[in-house]
Amino acid sequence: MSALAKTVLTSGARTPFGDFGKSLRDVPLVDMAVHVVKACLERAGLPPTHVDHLVFGNIAQVDHEGLFVSRKIALDAGMPVESAAFGVVRACGTGSQAIISAAAQIATGHSRVAIAAGGENFSRVPYLAHRVRWGAQRGPFEFVDGLDYIYRCPFTRELMGDTAENLSEQFGYQRKDMDFWALSSQQRAGAAMSSGFLARQIAPMEVDDGKNGKRWFAQDEFPRPQITLEKLASLKPAFRKDGKGLVTAGNSSGVTDGAAAMLVLHADAANELEVQPEARLIDYAVVGVAPEIMGSGPVPAITALLKRQGLSVGDIDYYEINEAFAVVNLHARQQLGIPHAKTNLYGGGISLGHPPGATGLRMTMTAMHHLADTGGRYAIISMCLGSGMGMATLIENLV
Repeated sequence: MSALAKTVLTSGARTPFGDFGKSLRDVPLVDMAVHVVKACLERAGLPPTHVDHLVFGNIAQVDHEGLFVSRKIALDAGMPVESAAFGVVRACGTGSQAIISAAAQIATGHSRVAIAAGGENFSRVPYLAHRVRWGAQRGPFEFVDGLDYIYRCPFTRELMGDTAENLSEQFGYQRKDMDFWALSSQQRAGAAMSSGFLARQIAPMEVDDGKNGKRWFAQDEFPRPQITLEKLASLKPAFRKDGKGLVTAGNSSGVTDGAAAMLVLHADAANELEVQPEARLIDYAVVGVAPEIMGSGPVPAITALLKRQGLSVGDIDYYEINEAFAVVNLHARQQLGIPHAKTNLYGGGISLGHPPGATGLRMTMTAMHHLADTGGRYAIISMCLGSGMGMATLIENLV
């Protein structure tokens, strides 16, 4: 049994995900994170004074807090000054890494009750001027978009969408299949919004209404559930300008802002504090792949995780595989035989968007709620990681 297996998860909460430059663009990342940490603890019925660690996942430093954001969130959320906090980064798996790192603290006896949280406010990522500090001696100087550091491969300087094109070309995936997956994601997200499934995750929050007042923000802002296959097919390639590309804005993940949090604690502590656990964290795997086809990452990661646990693809009741690009999911389906009917039933990165610090947490909440609703036992949460890795975690239902 994995040393992590005495770690239980419960009481997840997240903000609605805001479309780039829209409802959350003026909300500091700390404020979003504090909001969801408090919501998480309220759902657990646990005072923040019981929490000894906070792990915060974030890839895009914004606002004044910068590197110190985890500690600021912890204290602003009411955790005791004697508690500890730290930040983690693992590209698109950053939210999942926050859970794993919190669980590792517990498994090694350094924590008993922790919060795993994460988030991004891409709308607040600054432009950068490298020459200003020491003075531009003459001529114009360039402002660099901070988001460019996030969306480019550190080895080839290709945009991440170009790596999706590479994967498509190498394995012969078709545009029509990518668009069909994108349509399914949008439709599933719409159904999950209508049924109230996604509302169970969301902790609504007040935001500026643009008219010197406030409004209630309670629903994900990016989904387009009414989009048609014809509309998706009409979109031009976003990364290959020669007209031969297959990856479009419609079959790629959305740029969104948001934060999420989850309680991670030792099973004995949950019993002592009368906190109801929802799932057990069983194990995880991280595997490297060629950076230029980083979207292939979930396949070896899931394979390694299943092998570690002596399980097969069919033993898993539900999969959440991040829709960084539709081709990532097509590749996992083809290579592993994972049925579409067992994957991303409530939307994904294409429809809900993909703020990396929060995505793994959102996916884990979704998997936990699905297992609870259906009586399933196991779920795997997986994603590709920019720079060439794949990540997968295995959870077990306790409800």
